[in-house]
Formats: sequence, structure tokens, C-alpha cells
Amino acid sequence: MGRAFEFRKARKMKRWSAMSKAFTRIGKDIVMAVKEGGPDPDANSRLRAVIQNAKAVNMPKDNVERAIKRASDKSLGDYKEVLFEGYAPHGIAILIETATDNNTRTVANIRSYFNKCDGNMGTSGSVSFMFDHTCNFRIHPEGLDIEELELELIDHGVEEIFEDEDGIMIYAPFESFGAIQSYLEENKIEILSSGFERIPQVTKKLTEEEAADVEKLLEKIEEDDDVQNVYHTMEESSEEE
Repeated sequence: MGRAFEFRKARKMKRWSAMSKAFTRIGKDIVMAVKEGGPDPDANSRLRAVIQNAKAVNMPKDNVERAIKRASDKSLGDYKEVLFEGYAPHGIAILIETATDNNTRTVANIRSYFNKCDGNMGTSGSVSFMFDHTCNFRIHPEGLDIEELELELIDHGVEEIFEDEDGIMIYAPFESFGAIQSYLEENKIEILSSGFERIPQVTKKLTEEEAADVEKLLEKIEEDDDVQNVYHTMEESSEEE
């Protein structure tokens, strides 16, 4: 298996662990999708993808509909996607994706986390080159031949495809998202969820004590309401606790 498989395996238990945080993230994703392409999922591919993700984490349909209605309100402020970069202790690179309606607040908060935990906030481009920006899809495996599907999708940029207990996972470069989404929808293949991830090209193994230093910073960052995703180059265990 490739890097995407190992990456997913290691992060599986950590992602979306707090349901309230997942709902908050998806709520922001809905606002950004509606502001960008309108409230009709049939005409807005980004919104369709977010609604699929909402179903995947059992977000109530009423919550989704309320978020779409609220996002359609012209007076509601928009969220801006801002990327932050820096280093945790022991040379671990960190990449932070945020969605914020107040960039001044978010910058101040992120900087304070780095400062309090002996890290260093970097400039734009200081660590992002160490990560591959990928898109992914989780699809229903019923009736599909994974080898045939892989052959079909290679032309659409797919780099890795594998099956786990959650379904068939598809990974490709970030820019292939639209083409793959169109192919799956046109061929009536059920998309369970989709999204984007930044996979570290190289990871660094730390001692237990060193890893604890890094985790301290990661926890502070992940608790921030403006933070959507956090990626790093520390080697993670893929064993389930």
C-alpha cells in the first residue's frame, strides 16, 4: 500500500473525534460553499460534497438545511480560508488550515500557541512544500471491481485506491477533485464522503517524551474554533488504542 493508505490508517482514530467540532467544521464548509456557488446542491458541486460529508458524520438534516438557509443570508459574513505554517519542537513541521471571519484574531491565537509551546510560526511557503495536497473520496463498494475502477480512474489523475472497513478510498492530487467527482456522479457510484488532505512527504520519528511536546502544541491548535485541519510531519502510530 502507498503513503495515502498509511496516512489514513494512522489518522483514522483522531479525525472527527469530537462530534461538536465536526458539526462546526461542516457548518463553516456549508457557508463557504453557498457563498461561492449558491444554495442549490444540484447546481453547486462543492455544496453537494459538503452535504455528503454531513451525512457521513450523522449531522441532522435540519442542521444542514438551517446552515444552508443561514448562509444564503446576504448579511452573514463569509469565512476566509487561511493557511498557517510553522515548526513544533524537535523540528516537526506543522500546517494549519483555518476558516475564519476575523483573520486578526486567528493570527494572534495561532501565534500564541506556537509561542507557549516552544514552537515557531513560519512565513507562507515555509513548510507547505513538505506536504502533498491531495483530494480523496470514500465510495460505497457494493457492485464495484476495485481493479477495474482503478483502470478507469487513472485517466482522471487517481494515484491510490484501496478498500478498508469504511468503503473504497480514492486519493488523487488536489486539482483532480472536480474530474473524479463528475466521473463518480455520472456513473451513479455512491459517494459517502470526500475532502482534501495534506500528506507529509517524509515523517520524523520522535521519542515518547519528544512526541508529548509536539502533542501539547497540536492539542492547543486543534481546540481553536477557527481551525479546520492540522497536519504535521511527526510519525504517528497506526495502532488503535
